[in-house]
Amino acid sequence: MGVRIGVIISLSTLFSYLHILHTLRTEALAQLGQHVSERSQREQTTFVLAEDNHALFNKALEERIRTLAQEDVSSRFDRLFVRLPDGTVRNRPEGFDGTKMVGVYIAPNVVIDTEFRTRILATYDVVAQYGPAFHVRFQSTYVVMPEGAIVEYWPEFPTWVHDIEPGFALPAEEYFVISRPENNPQRQTAWTGIFEDTVSKIWMTSVSTPLDLDGRHVATVSHDVHLNELMTRTINDHLPGAYNVLFREDGQLIAHPGLKQDGTAGAYNILKAAEQPEVAARRLGSQEEVAHLRSLFEWVKRHGSEQAVLELPESDEYIAVTRLRGTGWYFVTVLPESVVSQPAFLAARYVLLLGVLSLLLELGIMYWVLRQQISHPLLSLTQATDKVATGDFKVGLDTSRQDELGQLARSFQLMADEVQRREEALRQANEGLEHRVEERTRELKEIHLQLVQTARRAGMAEIATNVLHNVGNVLNSVYTSAQVAKERMTGMRLEHVGRVANMLEERQKELTTFLSQDERGRNVLPFLNKLGQHLLEERQEISVLLDDVGRYTEHIGDIVKVQQNYARTPRLHEPVSLGELVEDALRINSAGLVRHQVKVHKQLVSLPSVLTDKHKTLMILVNLVSNAKYAMDGVVPAERLLTVKLEQPGPDRIRIEIHDNGMGIAPEMLTRIFQYGFTTREEGHGFGLHSSALAAQELGGSLHVHSDGPGHGATFTLEMPYVPVLETKSA
Repeated sequence: MGVRIGVIISLSTLFSYLHILHTLRTEALAQLGQHVSERSQREQTTFVLAEDNHALFNKALEERIRTLAQEDVSSRFDRLFVRLPDGTVRNRPEGFDGTKMVGVYIAPNVVIDTEFRTRILATYDVVAQYGPAFHVRFQSTYVVMPEGAIVEYWPEFPTWVHDIEPGFALPAEEYFVISRPENNPQRQTAWTGIFEDTVSKIWMTSVSTPLDLDGRHVATVSHDVHLNELMTRTINDHLPGAYNVLFREDGQLIAHPGLKQDGTAGAYNILKAAEQPEVAARRLGSQEEVAHLRSLFEWVKRHGSEQAVLELPESDEYIAVTRLRGTGWYFVTVLPESVVSQPAFLAARYVLLLGVLSLLLELGIMYWVLRQQISHPLLSLTQATDKVATGDFKVGLDTSRQDELGQLARSFQLMADEVQRREEALRQANEGLEHRVEERTRELKEIHLQLVQTARRAGMAEIATNVLHNVGNVLNSVYTSAQVAKERMTGMRLEHVGRVANMLEERQKELTTFLSQDERGRNVLPFLNKLGQHLLEERQEISVLLDDVGRYTEHIGDIVKVQQNYARTPRLHEPVSLGELVEDALRINSAGLVRHQVKVHKQLVSLPSVLTDKHKTLMILVNLVSNAKYAMDGVVPAERLLTVKLEQPGPDRIRIEIHDNGMGIAPEMLTRIFQYGFTTREEGHGFGLHSSALAAQELGGSLHVHSDGPGHGATFTLEMPYVPVLETKSA
């Protein structure tokens, strides 16, 4: 009985599908033809309107040219336009607003005589009069002169006439070429193909109408139709499931849902796609789509537009074709056959569903009959399944039956026993796994403690490296000052004092006579006087050097304190004269700068004292000056120059720049220059700049570098917050 019902359901579904499919196909084709007819009327409106606009415009332009021919237009022409350094004549930039005014461009080689001025001004007036009105339907209105000039109204690109290149050949553009007498002997309106505008980079098509005056071609008036608008209407306004295509008779594709415009490849031509198959496939999505579009084009060309609706058996599609008046473009709507058959298929499914419901009714009757023999044994099996699911594997089933249900019961009993055995094995395995997890956790804790200790030792090593690096910089200056002091002590000539004393002691009895009459005696007192002055000067110099040693030693202590502050509270800021601090940094490096024959140029702005960490700032400056000194080793000694600049770029910032004309820094090194351990010197250790960058951050500022590349030197800039002492006191 179930088989009989199934056959009846299948036949009903088949006949319903065929009937509905025929009805829907007839309605869809009628709707398709009507849609194409309505769309063609709508699209033709724009093209016919353009022709009407041009007729009105050309009439007004001819009248205006004849009117201005009786007037002197030179002064007005010079007032509106000016010749620029590139040789072109354009609107005067002052006061020009392209969103409201007409733009003019005249090529450099155009001879501007009275007749040409008259035509330009007449065109300017007519475009200004009609351009805003035409702008309601067309993006731009422009007039091209055969000599190489253009008068345009395009509010969306107000600087178009100023952005155009001086060598732009207007007479060679298609929108002018199609209006030449040799190309358009009927002197009627013509349409270009699609193209990408050179300045605005917008894809568009243009409609052009020539204007002849006294038998001579004097101008061509044109409108632009942006393809974005045309393509949006063509692609988005379609029948459900269908799509629209727009192309010219020569195969140029205007609009297609899958077309990707490419400014480098130009317009897509269906007939020439085979010449560059890869480019065509990329722009349409696939080779199959390229072949399908070529087939569609050839089918339309064979059958023309006389037959409104056509069927394409090879692609299972219906197409409706019309040719737009004015442009001669083909507007095609493609409707896949699946769109028509899909509703019929859905209706057949409903018929099938009703049949299935009928079948289910009969199955319900069969269920009631079979319940007694099937349902009760299955219920017992279900209850046993629930017990096994809850963990109770002691089930009792009737295994005495010899039919399939009895075999199923015996198999289920064996399965329950096997599951119980595996459950016990799994429990034992879990207990062992928990024990291993505890051991592994304990091992991980021990490794973590080791990592913490290692990190602590690494931090201590980094602090020690920082201390040694900065102390080393200062110790160089301490050593230099001590050596200079030693040399001063050696050169004090104290042995002359002993000789004079011996000489005076030998002549103690006749000392007065010796000092007044003896030639050597008369020189003793002047000599002692000069010697005293010399010793005073030397003592003063040595005192200055020892003061430097004391100050450098104090800086060494502060360097150590700065590193100790990493583990304690930040040190208090103190009033600091940044100019003096820069001088101290140069003084600390003075011996090295002299040894390396480096000239120093200072540009220090006088600033009030600021609150900052004196020794951290000094440490940064000493490091930067020291690095700059070594960076100039590859430069000729006479050309080594270090520039130090102190300035205030803003009310709350201070900037210190250290510039050298040394080896420079490669671009790939700029991002790594402040990393710990990174250095470009063989004897360097890569810590000075790293610690200086950290110190700058602690001061609330930043340290960054700029270099134009190897051989062009480098500039390190330290920026700090400007906190004047007076403001802090008043606060």
